[in-house]
Amino acid sequence: MLNNKGRVTQPPTQEVLQDISTVSGHRGLSWEEPLIFENGGLDQSGVDLPDVPETDSKLGDLARTEDIGLPGLSEPEAVRHYVRLSQKNYAIDSGFYPLGSCTMKHNPRLNEKMARLPGFSDIHPLQPQETVQGALGLMEELSAWLMELTGMAAIALSPKAGAHGELCGMMAIKAALEAAKSKRDIVLVPESAHGTNPATAALLGFKVASIPADEDGTVRAKAVQSAIADNGADQIAGIMLTNPNTCGLFEREIKAIADAVHEAGGYFYCDGANFNAIMGRVRPGDLGVDAMHFNLHKTFSTPHGGGGPGSGPVVLSSRLAPFAPVPFLRTEGDTLTLVEHEDEAQAKGALPFGRLTAFQGQMGMYVRALSYILSHGLDGLAQASGDAVLNANYVRVKLKDVLNQPFGDQTCCHEVLFDETSLEGTGVTTLDIAKRLIDEGFHPMTIYFPLVCKGAMLIEPTESESKASIDQFVTTLRALVEEAKSEGDEAFHQAPVLTPRRRLDETGAARKPILRWAGE
Repeated sequence: MLNNKGRVTQPPTQEVLQDISTVSGHRGLSWEEPLIFENGGLDQSGVDLPDVPETDSKLGDLARTEDIGLPGLSEPEAVRHYVRLSQKNYAIDSGFYPLGSCTMKHNPRLNEKMARLPGFSDIHPLQPQETVQGALGLMEELSAWLMELTGMAAIALSPKAGAHGELCGMMAIKAALEAAKSKRDIVLVPESAHGTNPATAALLGFKVASIPADEDGTVRAKAVQSAIADNGADQIAGIMLTNPNTCGLFEREIKAIADAVHEAGGYFYCDGANFNAIMGRVRPGDLGVDAMHFNLHKTFSTPHGGGGPGSGPVVLSSRLAPFAPVPFLRTEGDTLTLVEHEDEAQAKGALPFGRLTAFQGQMGMYVRALSYILSHGLDGLAQASGDAVLNANYVRVKLKDVLNQPFGDQTCCHEVLFDETSLEGTGVTTLDIAKRLIDEGFHPMTIYFPLVCKGAMLIEPTESESKASIDQFVTTLRALVEEAKSEGDEAFHQAPVLTPRRRLDETGAARKPILRWAGE
Protein backbone atom coordinates (compact mmCIF):
# COMPACT_ATOMS: atom_id res chain seq x y z
CA MET A 1 0.00 0.00 0.00
CA LEU A 2 1.37 3.49 -0.92
CA ASN A 3 0.70 6.68 1.02
CA ASN A 4 0.27 10.05 -0.68
CA LYS A 5 4.05 10.55 -0.73
CA GLY A 6 4.69 7.28 -2.50
CA ARG A 7 6.07 5.54 0.58
CA VAL A 8 5.10 1.95 1.31
CA THR A 9 2.81 1.63 4.32
CA GLN A 10 1.18 -1.33 5.99
CA PRO A 11 -2.63 -1.60 6.12
CA PRO A 12 -4.09 -1.07 9.60
CA THR A 13 -4.44 -4.17 11.76
CA GLN A 14 -7.81 -5.54 12.83
CA GLU A 15 -7.19 -4.20 16.34
CA VAL A 16 -6.66 -0.66 15.01
CA LEU A 17 -9.75 -0.86 12.83
CA GLN A 18 -11.84 -2.04 15.77
CA ASP A 19 -10.73 0.93 17.88
CA ILE A 20 -11.58 3.57 15.28
CA SER A 21 -14.84 5.37 16.03
CA THR A 22 -16.66 8.05 14.02
CA VAL A 23 -19.25 10.68 14.91
CA SER A 24 -21.72 9.42 12.29
CA GLY A 25 -21.22 5.73 12.99
CA HIS A 26 -20.16 5.30 9.36
CA ARG A 27 -16.73 3.84 8.54
CA GLY A 28 -15.45 5.24 5.26
CA LEU A 29 -17.58 3.90 2.42
CA SER A 30 -19.31 1.48 4.79
CA TRP A 31 -22.33 3.30 6.13
CA GLU A 32 -24.21 2.32 9.25
CA GLU A 33 -27.55 1.71 7.56
CA PRO A 34 -30.69 1.51 9.71
CA LEU A 35 -33.84 -0.35 8.73
CA ILE A 36 -36.11 1.38 6.27
CA PHE A 37 -38.68 1.78 9.06
CA GLU A 38 -36.08 3.71 11.06
CA ASN A 39 -35.14 5.85 8.04
CA GLY A 40 -38.65 7.01 7.26
CA GLY A 41 -41.57 7.74 9.53
CA LEU A 42 -44.95 6.07 9.19
CA ASP A 43 -46.61 9.50 9.39
CA GLN A 44 -44.89 11.00 6.37
CA SER A 45 -44.74 10.49 2.61
CA GLY A 46 -41.88 10.87 0.20
CA VAL A 47 -44.15 12.11 -2.58
CA ASP A 48 -46.92 14.68 -2.92
CA LEU A 49 -50.25 13.07 -3.78
CA PRO A 50 -53.69 14.65 -4.02
CA ASP A 51 -56.31 13.62 -1.51
CA VAL A 52 -58.15 10.51 -2.63
CA PRO A 53 -61.90 11.10 -2.97
CA GLU A 54 -64.16 8.76 -1.07
CA THR A 55 -65.68 6.11 -3.32
CA ASP A 56 -67.68 2.96 -2.83
CA SER A 57 -65.35 0.05 -2.22
CA LYS A 58 -65.83 -3.22 -4.08
CA LEU A 59 -63.54 -5.08 -1.68
CA GLY A 60 -66.18 -5.75 0.96
CA ASP A 61 -64.71 -7.50 4.01
CA LEU A 62 -61.32 -7.61 2.29
CA ALA A 63 -60.81 -3.84 2.51
CA ARG A 64 -57.96 -2.66 4.71
CA THR A 65 -59.16 -1.25 8.03
CA GLU A 66 -55.82 0.00 9.40
CA ASP A 67 -53.04 2.25 8.15
CA ILE A 68 -50.77 0.50 5.66
CA GLY A 69 -47.78 0.91 7.99
CA LEU A 70 -45.12 1.68 5.38
CA PRO A 71 -42.48 4.37 5.94
CA GLY A 72 -42.36 7.39 3.68
CA LEU A 73 -39.09 8.11 1.89
CA SER A 74 -38.12 10.35 -0.97
CA GLU A 75 -36.79 8.65 -4.10
CA PRO A 76 -33.12 9.51 -3.37
CA GLU A 77 -33.50 8.19 0.18
CA ALA A 78 -35.07 4.95 -0.99
CA VAL A 79 -32.45 4.42 -3.70
CA ARG A 80 -29.56 5.10 -1.33
CA HIS A 81 -31.00 2.76 1.29
CA TYR A 82 -31.17 -0.22 -1.05
CA VAL A 83 -27.86 0.55 -2.76
CA ARG A 84 -26.15 0.61 0.64
CA LEU A 85 -27.77 -2.67 1.60
CA SER A 86 -26.61 -4.20 -1.69
CA GLN A 87 -23.04 -3.12 -0.89
CA LYS A 88 -23.17 -5.17 2.29
CA ASN A 89 -23.95 -8.31 0.30
CA TYR A 90 -21.36 -10.67 -1.07
CA ALA A 91 -21.85 -11.46 -4.75
CA ILE A 92 -20.18 -13.41 -7.54
CA ASP A 93 -19.51 -10.07 -9.23
CA SER A 94 -17.45 -8.89 -6.26
CA GLY A 95 -15.42 -11.93 -5.30
CA PHE A 96 -14.67 -15.64 -5.27
CA TYR A 97 -17.69 -17.69 -4.19
CA PRO A 98 -16.47 -21.20 -3.23
CA LEU A 99 -19.83 -22.67 -2.21
CA GLY A 100 -19.73 -26.41 -2.77
CA SER A 101 -22.90 -27.99 -4.15
CA CYS A 102 -24.42 -24.60 -4.99
CA THR A 103 -22.12 -23.82 -7.94
CA MET A 104 -21.91 -20.03 -7.85
CA LYS A 105 -20.36 -19.25 -11.22
CA HIS A 106 -20.06 -16.13 -13.34
CA ASN A 107 -23.21 -15.13 -15.25
CA PRO A 108 -22.02 -13.94 -18.70
CA ARG A 109 -23.43 -10.55 -19.63
CA LEU A 110 -24.15 -11.78 -23.15
CA ASN A 111 -26.80 -14.05 -21.65
CA GLU A 112 -28.44 -11.07 -19.97
CA LYS A 113 -28.43 -9.10 -23.24
CA MET A 114 -30.12 -11.97 -25.08
CA ALA A 115 -32.75 -12.40 -22.36
CA ARG A 116 -33.73 -8.75 -22.74
CA LEU A 117 -34.37 -8.95 -26.48
CA PRO A 118 -37.91 -8.08 -27.58
CA GLY A 119 -39.80 -11.28 -28.27
CA PHE A 120 -38.32 -12.94 -25.21
CA SER A 121 -38.59 -10.33 -22.47
CA ASP A 122 -41.97 -8.83 -23.33
CA ILE A 123 -44.15 -11.81 -24.28
CA HIS A 124 -47.08 -13.10 -22.25
CA PRO A 125 -47.94 -16.77 -21.61
CA LEU A 126 -51.53 -16.19 -22.73
CA GLN A 127 -50.59 -14.84 -26.15
CA PRO A 128 -51.81 -16.83 -29.15
CA GLN A 129 -49.17 -19.44 -29.93
CA GLU A 130 -48.79 -18.28 -33.52
CA THR A 131 -47.44 -14.95 -32.18
CA VAL A 132 -44.64 -16.55 -30.12
CA GLN A 133 -43.18 -19.02 -32.60
CA GLY A 134 -39.69 -17.61 -32.02
CA ALA A 135 -39.90 -18.24 -28.28
CA LEU A 136 -41.26 -21.75 -28.85
CA GLY A 137 -38.44 -22.32 -31.33
CA LEU A 138 -35.91 -21.35 -28.65
CA MET A 139 -37.54 -23.81 -26.25
CA GLU A 140 -37.34 -26.52 -28.90
CA GLU A 141 -33.64 -25.84 -29.56
CA LEU A 142 -32.80 -25.81 -25.85
CA SER A 143 -34.70 -29.09 -25.45
CA ALA A 144 -32.75 -30.65 -28.31
CA TRP A 145 -29.42 -29.67 -26.73
CA LEU A 146 -30.38 -30.97 -23.29
CA MET A 147 -31.60 -34.29 -24.70
CA GLU A 148 -28.47 -34.64 -26.83
CA LEU A 149 -26.17 -33.88 -23.90
CA THR A 150 -27.86 -36.56 -21.80
CA GLY A 151 -28.85 -39.16 -24.41
CA MET A 152 -32.49 -39.04 -23.33
CA ALA A 153 -35.74 -39.30 -25.30
CA ALA A 154 -38.00 -36.57 -23.87
CA ILE A 155 -37.91 -33.45 -21.72
CA ALA A 156 -40.12 -31.40 -19.43
CA LEU A 157 -39.04 -27.76 -19.35
CA SER A 158 -41.64 -26.42 -16.94
CA PRO A 159 -40.14 -27.26 -13.48
CA LYS A 160 -38.92 -24.07 -11.84
CA ALA A 161 -36.10 -25.37 -9.63
CA GLY A 162 -33.92 -28.40 -9.05
CA ALA A 163 -36.16 -29.78 -6.30
CA HIS A 164 -39.21 -29.07 -8.48
CA GLY A 165 -37.59 -31.01 -11.31
CA GLU A 166 -36.78 -33.82 -8.91
CA LEU A 167 -40.46 -33.93 -8.00
CA CYS A 168 -41.35 -34.00 -11.70
CA GLY A 169 -39.07 -36.95 -12.43
CA MET A 170 -40.39 -38.96 -9.50
CA MET A 171 -43.99 -38.14 -10.44
CA ALA A 172 -43.29 -39.52 -13.91
CA ILE A 173 -41.96 -42.71 -12.29
CA LYS A 174 -45.03 -42.94 -10.07
CA ALA A 175 -47.31 -42.44 -13.08
CA ALA A 176 -45.50 -45.23 -14.97
CA LEU A 177 -45.92 -47.58 -11.99
CA GLU A 178 -49.62 -46.73 -11.68
CA ALA A 179 -50.15 -47.26 -15.42
CA ALA A 180 -48.68 -50.75 -14.97
CA LYS A 181 -50.93 -51.27 -11.91
CA SER A 182 -47.78 -51.85 -9.86
CA LYS A 183 -47.79 -51.76 -6.05
CA ARG A 184 -44.06 -51.01 -5.80
CA ASP A 185 -43.51 -48.38 -3.12
CA ILE A 186 -39.87 -48.48 -1.95
CA VAL A 187 -37.28 -45.99 -3.20
CA LEU A 188 -33.59 -46.58 -2.48
CA VAL A 189 -31.68 -43.44 -1.46
CA PRO A 190 -27.94 -43.28 -0.59
CA GLU A 191 -26.92 -41.78 2.75
CA SER A 192 -24.94 -39.06 0.97
CA ALA A 193 -27.89 -37.86 -1.14
CA HIS A 194 -29.26 -34.33 -1.19
CA GLY A 195 -31.86 -34.00 1.55
CA THR A 196 -34.54 -33.28 -1.01
CA ASN A 197 -34.23 -36.83 -2.38
CA PRO A 198 -35.81 -38.72 0.53
CA ALA A 199 -38.19 -35.81 1.13
CA THR A 200 -39.48 -35.96 -2.45
CA ALA A 201 -39.94 -39.73 -2.30
CA ALA A 202 -41.82 -39.48 0.99
CA LEU A 203 -43.98 -36.63 -0.30
CA LEU A 204 -45.19 -38.86 -3.14
CA GLY A 205 -46.07 -41.68 -0.76
CA PHE A 206 -42.99 -43.85 -1.27
CA LYS A 207 -41.11 -45.53 1.55
CA VAL A 208 -37.40 -44.72 1.70
CA ALA A 209 -34.70 -47.34 2.21
CA SER A 210 -31.21 -45.98 2.90
CA ILE A 211 -28.13 -47.24 1.07
CA PRO A 212 -24.80 -46.91 2.93
CA ALA A 213 -21.77 -45.44 1.21
CA ASP A 214 -18.54 -47.40 0.93
CA GLU A 215 -15.35 -46.31 2.69
CA ASP A 216 -14.35 -44.33 -0.39
CA GLY A 217 -17.56 -42.25 -0.33
CA THR A 218 -19.29 -43.95 -3.29
CA VAL A 219 -22.18 -46.40 -3.54
CA ARG A 220 -21.38 -49.98 -4.46
CA ALA A 221 -23.59 -52.13 -6.68
CA LYS A 222 -23.32 -54.87 -4.05
CA ALA A 223 -24.93 -52.59 -1.44
CA VAL A 224 -27.79 -51.82 -3.84
CA GLN A 225 -28.29 -55.50 -4.60
CA SER A 226 -28.40 -56.27 -0.87
CA ALA A 227 -31.01 -53.53 -0.31
CA ILE A 228 -33.12 -54.92 -3.17
CA ALA A 229 -32.94 -58.40 -1.64
CA ASP A 230 -33.71 -57.14 1.88
CA ASN A 231 -36.77 -55.13 0.78
CA GLY A 232 -38.00 -57.52 -1.93
CA ALA A 233 -37.35 -56.98 -5.63
CA ASP A 234 -41.08 -56.76 -6.35
CA GLN A 235 -41.36 -53.77 -3.97
CA ILE A 236 -38.57 -51.62 -5.46
CA ALA A 237 -39.97 -48.59 -7.29
CA GLY A 238 -36.56 -47.16 -8.06
CA ILE A 239 -33.40 -45.50 -6.82
CA MET A 240 -32.46 -41.83 -6.45
CA LEU A 241 -28.72 -41.42 -6.97
CA THR A 242 -26.68 -38.25 -7.41
CA ASN A 243 -23.79 -38.49 -9.87
CA PRO A 244 -21.26 -37.06 -9.31
CA ASN A 245 -22.35 -37.42 -5.69
CA THR A 246 -22.50 -34.82 -2.94
CA CYS A 247 -18.95 -35.69 -1.86
CA GLY A 248 -17.74 -34.56 -5.29
CA LEU A 249 -16.99 -38.12 -6.41
CA PHE A 250 -18.04 -39.94 -9.57
CA GLU A 251 -20.10 -43.08 -8.90
CA ARG A 252 -17.88 -45.58 -10.69
CA GLU A 253 -20.38 -48.47 -10.42
CA ILE A 254 -23.35 -46.48 -11.69
CA LYS A 255 -23.98 -48.74 -14.70
CA ALA A 256 -24.02 -51.87 -12.54
CA ILE A 257 -26.33 -50.09 -10.08
CA ALA A 258 -28.71 -49.16 -12.91
CA ASP A 259 -28.70 -52.72 -14.20
CA ALA A 260 -29.52 -54.08 -10.73
CA VAL A 261 -32.46 -51.69 -10.28
CA HIS A 262 -33.80 -52.35 -13.79
CA GLU A 263 -33.51 -56.10 -13.29
CA ALA A 264 -35.63 -55.71 -10.15
CA GLY A 265 -38.23 -53.83 -12.20
CA GLY A 266 -37.56 -50.34 -10.84
CA TYR A 267 -36.58 -47.00 -12.35
CA PHE A 268 -33.38 -45.00 -12.00
CA TYR A 269 -33.73 -41.33 -11.03
CA CYS A 270 -30.44 -39.44 -11.23
CA ASP A 271 -30.10 -36.16 -9.35
CA GLY A 272 -28.42 -34.04 -12.02
CA ALA A 273 -27.45 -31.18 -9.72
CA ASN A 274 -23.78 -31.87 -10.46
CA PHE A 275 -24.07 -32.36 -14.21
CA ASN A 276 -21.68 -29.43 -14.62
CA ALA A 277 -18.85 -31.84 -13.77
CA ILE A 278 -19.56 -34.30 -16.61
CA MET A 279 -21.32 -32.17 -19.25
CA GLY A 280 -20.14 -32.99 -22.76
CA ARG A 281 -18.19 -36.01 -21.49
CA VAL A 282 -20.74 -38.50 -20.10
CA ARG A 283 -24.34 -39.05 -21.22
CA PRO A 284 -26.48 -40.23 -18.26
CA GLY A 285 -28.86 -42.01 -20.63
CA ASP A 286 -25.99 -44.28 -21.70
CA LEU A 287 -25.53 -45.25 -18.03
CA GLY A 288 -29.10 -46.45 -17.60
CA VAL A 289 -30.70 -43.31 -16.14
CA ASP A 290 -34.48 -43.00 -16.63
CA ALA A 291 -35.00 -39.46 -15.34
CA MET A 292 -32.67 -36.60 -14.45
CA HIS A 293 -33.15 -32.94 -13.66
CA PHE A 294 -30.80 -30.06 -14.46
CA ASN A 295 -30.14 -26.98 -12.37
CA LEU A 296 -29.75 -24.44 -15.16
CA HIS A 297 -27.93 -22.06 -12.81
CA LYS A 298 -25.35 -24.66 -11.84
CA THR A 299 -24.56 -26.04 -15.26
CA PHE A 300 -25.57 -23.34 -17.74
CA SER A 301 -24.79 -20.12 -15.81
CA THR A 302 -28.28 -18.71 -15.29
CA PRO A 303 -28.58 -16.51 -12.16
CA HIS A 304 -28.69 -18.30 -8.81
CA GLY A 305 -30.11 -17.15 -5.52
CA GLY A 306 -32.70 -14.76 -4.19
CA GLY A 307 -35.49 -17.30 -4.35
CA GLY A 308 -35.89 -17.27 -8.12
CA PRO A 309 -36.51 -17.16 -10.95
CA GLY A 310 -35.16 -20.66 -11.33
CA SER A 311 -35.44 -23.51 -13.78
CA GLY A 312 -35.02 -27.26 -13.37
CA PRO A 313 -35.83 -29.08 -16.63
CA VAL A 314 -36.14 -32.87 -16.51
CA VAL A 315 -35.05 -35.32 -19.20
CA LEU A 316 -36.77 -38.70 -19.46
CA SER A 317 -35.88 -42.05 -21.02
CA SER A 318 -38.10 -43.70 -23.61
CA ARG A 319 -39.66 -45.74 -20.77
CA LEU A 320 -40.89 -42.57 -19.06
CA ALA A 321 -41.35 -40.26 -22.08
CA PRO A 322 -45.13 -40.86 -22.39
CA PHE A 323 -45.67 -39.63 -18.82
CA ALA A 324 -44.04 -36.20 -19.21
CA PRO A 325 -46.26 -33.43 -17.82
CA VAL A 326 -48.06 -30.83 -19.87
CA PRO A 327 -47.28 -28.44 -21.39
CA PHE A 328 -44.89 -29.89 -23.96
CA LEU A 329 -43.91 -29.00 -27.52
CA ARG A 330 -45.07 -30.71 -30.71
CA THR A 331 -44.33 -29.82 -34.34
CA GLU A 332 -47.32 -29.78 -36.67
CA GLY A 333 -46.24 -29.01 -40.20
CA ASP A 334 -44.21 -25.82 -40.02
CA THR A 335 -45.78 -24.74 -36.73
CA LEU A 336 -44.68 -25.38 -33.17
CA THR A 337 -47.52 -26.13 -30.79
CA LEU A 338 -47.48 -26.10 -27.02
CA VAL A 339 -49.75 -28.94 -25.88
CA GLU A 340 -51.41 -27.41 -22.83
CA HIS A 341 -54.08 -29.86 -21.65
CA GLU A 342 -54.12 -33.50 -20.58
CA ASP A 343 -57.00 -34.54 -22.86
CA GLU A 344 -55.25 -32.89 -25.81
CA ALA A 345 -52.04 -34.75 -24.92
CA GLN A 346 -53.86 -38.06 -24.56
CA ALA A 347 -55.34 -37.59 -28.02
CA LYS A 348 -51.76 -37.39 -29.31
CA GLY A 349 -50.85 -40.69 -27.62
CA ALA A 350 -49.24 -39.29 -24.45
CA LEU A 351 -50.10 -40.16 -20.83
CA PRO A 352 -49.05 -37.03 -18.90
CA PHE A 353 -49.19 -37.26 -15.11
CA GLY A 354 -50.63 -33.74 -15.01
CA ARG A 355 -49.31 -30.19 -14.82
CA LEU A 356 -46.60 -28.80 -12.55
CA THR A 357 -46.89 -25.06 -13.19
CA ALA A 358 -49.42 -22.62 -14.55
CA PHE A 359 -47.50 -22.01 -17.76
CA GLN A 360 -44.41 -23.21 -19.62
CA GLY A 361 -41.77 -22.23 -17.04
CA GLN A 362 -39.11 -19.51 -16.91
CA MET A 363 -38.54 -18.13 -20.40
CA GLY A 364 -35.73 -15.81 -19.29
CA MET A 365 -33.78 -18.77 -17.90
CA TYR A 366 -34.24 -20.71 -21.16
CA VAL A 367 -32.78 -17.79 -23.14
CA ARG A 368 -29.79 -17.47 -20.82
CA ALA A 369 -29.08 -21.20 -20.82
CA LEU A 370 -29.27 -21.53 -24.61
CA SER A 371 -27.08 -18.43 -25.01
CA TYR A 372 -24.45 -20.11 -22.82
CA ILE A 373 -24.71 -23.38 -24.76
CA LEU A 374 -24.45 -21.74 -28.19
CA SER A 375 -21.55 -19.57 -27.02
CA HIS A 376 -19.58 -22.68 -26.08
CA GLY A 377 -20.65 -25.36 -28.52
CA LEU A 378 -20.26 -29.03 -27.61
CA ASP A 379 -16.46 -28.84 -27.38
CA GLY A 380 -16.65 -25.71 -25.24
CA LEU A 381 -19.12 -27.31 -22.86
CA ALA A 382 -16.79 -30.29 -22.47
CA GLN A 383 -13.92 -27.89 -21.75
CA ALA A 384 -16.03 -26.05 -19.15
CA SER A 385 -16.71 -29.25 -17.24
CA GLY A 386 -13.07 -30.25 -17.56
CA ASP A 387 -11.93 -26.89 -16.21
CA ALA A 388 -14.34 -27.21 -13.26
CA VAL A 389 -12.80 -30.57 -12.37
CA LEU A 390 -9.28 -29.24 -12.88
CA ASN A 391 -9.87 -26.26 -10.60
CA ALA A 392 -11.35 -28.41 -7.83
CA ASN A 393 -8.44 -30.83 -7.95
CA TYR A 394 -6.00 -27.92 -7.90
CA VAL A 395 -7.58 -26.80 -4.61
CA ARG A 396 -7.44 -30.40 -3.35
CA VAL A 397 -3.73 -30.80 -4.06
CA LYS A 398 -2.85 -27.37 -2.65
CA LEU A 399 -4.60 -28.05 0.69
CA LYS A 400 -4.38 -31.80 1.23
CA ASP A 401 -1.33 -31.52 3.50
CA VAL A 402 -3.15 -29.22 5.96
CA LEU A 403 -6.77 -30.40 5.65
CA ASN A 404 -8.07 -33.96 5.74
CA GLN A 405 -10.07 -35.58 2.93
CA PRO A 406 -12.55 -37.87 4.71
CA PHE A 407 -12.54 -40.46 1.92
CA GLY A 408 -8.83 -40.51 1.25
CA ASP A 409 -6.60 -38.73 -1.20
CA GLN A 410 -8.54 -39.47 -4.36
CA THR A 411 -9.28 -37.38 -7.42
CA CYS A 412 -12.55 -35.48 -7.11
CA CYS A 413 -14.90 -34.05 -9.69
CA HIS A 414 -16.12 -30.43 -9.61
CA GLU A 415 -15.84 -29.94 -5.83
CA VAL A 416 -13.50 -31.13 -3.11
CA LEU A 417 -14.55 -32.23 0.37
CA PHE A 418 -12.46 -31.67 3.51
CA ASP A 419 -13.40 -32.15 7.17
CA GLU A 420 -12.31 -30.63 10.49
CA THR A 421 -10.37 -33.60 11.85
CA SER A 422 -7.14 -31.76 11.02
CA LEU A 423 -8.20 -29.07 13.53
CA GLU A 424 -8.66 -31.44 16.48
CA GLY A 425 -7.02 -30.11 19.63
CA THR A 426 -6.94 -26.50 18.42
CA GLY A 427 -10.35 -25.45 19.73
CA VAL A 428 -11.15 -24.19 16.22
CA THR A 429 -14.13 -25.59 14.31
CA THR A 430 -15.31 -25.51 10.72
CA LEU A 431 -17.66 -22.65 11.68
CA ASP A 432 -14.74 -20.64 13.10
CA ILE A 433 -12.76 -21.06 9.88
CA ALA A 434 -15.78 -19.89 7.89
CA LYS A 435 -16.19 -16.78 10.05
CA ARG A 436 -12.51 -15.85 9.68
CA LEU A 437 -12.79 -16.19 5.91
CA ILE A 438 -15.43 -13.45 6.01
CA ASP A 439 -12.92 -11.09 7.63
CA GLU A 440 -10.47 -12.03 4.88
CA GLY A 441 -12.96 -10.88 2.23
CA PHE A 442 -14.15 -14.31 1.07
CA HIS A 443 -17.54 -15.90 1.16
CA PRO A 444 -17.09 -19.14 3.14
CA MET A 445 -17.30 -22.50 1.47
CA THR A 446 -20.31 -24.75 2.15
CA ILE A 447 -19.97 -26.04 5.71
CA TYR A 448 -21.42 -29.03 7.57
CA PHE A 449 -22.73 -30.53 4.32
CA PRO A 450 -22.74 -33.31 3.33
CA LEU A 451 -23.52 -34.89 6.69
CA VAL A 452 -21.42 -38.00 6.08
CA CYS A 453 -18.30 -36.52 7.72
CA LYS A 454 -17.50 -34.36 10.77
CA GLY A 455 -17.35 -30.63 10.12
CA ALA A 456 -17.54 -30.80 6.33
CA MET A 457 -15.93 -28.08 4.21
CA LEU A 458 -17.16 -28.44 0.63
CA ILE A 459 -15.29 -26.22 -1.84
CA GLU A 460 -16.30 -25.66 -5.47
CA PRO A 461 -14.22 -23.14 -7.42
CA THR A 462 -16.18 -23.64 -10.72
CA GLU A 463 -14.67 -23.31 -14.18
CA SER A 464 -15.02 -19.53 -14.29
CA GLU A 465 -12.31 -18.78 -11.68
CA SER A 466 -8.76 -17.97 -12.70
CA LYS A 467 -5.69 -19.57 -11.15
CA ALA A 468 -4.89 -16.21 -9.52
CA SER A 469 -8.21 -15.97 -7.70
CA ILE A 470 -8.02 -19.62 -6.59
CA ASP A 471 -4.44 -19.14 -5.38
CA GLN A 472 -5.50 -16.16 -3.29
CA PHE A 473 -8.26 -18.19 -1.63
CA VAL A 474 -6.06 -21.25 -1.10
CA THR A 475 -3.24 -19.15 0.40
CA THR A 476 -5.67 -17.52 2.81
CA LEU A 477 -7.37 -20.74 3.88
CA ARG A 478 -4.04 -22.47 4.32
CA ALA A 479 -2.74 -19.63 6.50
CA LEU A 480 -5.85 -19.75 8.69
CA VAL A 481 -5.49 -23.48 9.27
CA GLU A 482 -1.83 -23.07 10.15
CA GLU A 483 -2.68 -20.17 12.49
CA ALA A 484 -5.28 -22.31 14.25
CA LYS A 485 -2.70 -25.03 14.82
CA SER A 486 0.07 -22.70 16.03
CA GLU A 487 -1.63 -19.80 17.79
CA GLY A 488 -4.88 -21.16 19.19
CA ASP A 489 -8.52 -20.27 18.89
CA GLU A 490 -9.09 -16.82 20.47
CA ALA A 491 -9.07 -14.81 17.23
CA PHE A 492 -11.26 -17.38 15.52
CA HIS A 493 -13.99 -17.31 18.17
CA GLN A 494 -14.25 -13.52 17.83
CA ALA A 495 -14.58 -13.50 14.04
CA PRO A 496 -15.93 -11.81 12.07
CA VAL A 497 -14.82 -8.45 13.43
CA LEU A 498 -14.70 -6.39 10.22
CA THR A 499 -18.32 -6.84 9.16
CA PRO A 500 -21.20 -4.42 9.84
CA ARG A 501 -22.42 -6.92 12.46
CA ARG A 502 -20.45 -9.37 14.56
CA ARG A 503 -21.11 -13.09 14.99
CA LEU A 504 -24.80 -13.81 15.44
CA ASP A 505 -26.66 -16.41 17.44
CA GLU A 506 -27.58 -18.27 14.27
CA THR A 507 -29.44 -21.05 16.06
CA GLY A 508 -31.57 -18.55 17.94
CA ALA A 509 -32.21 -16.52 14.79
CA ALA A 510 -33.35 -19.64 12.93
CA ARG A 511 -35.60 -20.86 15.73
CA LYS A 512 -36.99 -17.49 16.83
CA PRO A 513 -36.85 -15.19 13.79
CA ILE A 514 -38.22 -11.67 14.08
CA LEU A 515 -39.91 -11.13 10.73
CA ARG A 516 -42.03 -8.07 11.42
CA TRP A 517 -41.15 -4.50 12.41
CA ALA A 518 -42.65 -3.82 15.83
CA GLY A 519 -41.50 -0.24 16.29
CA GLU A 520 -39.48 1.14 19.19
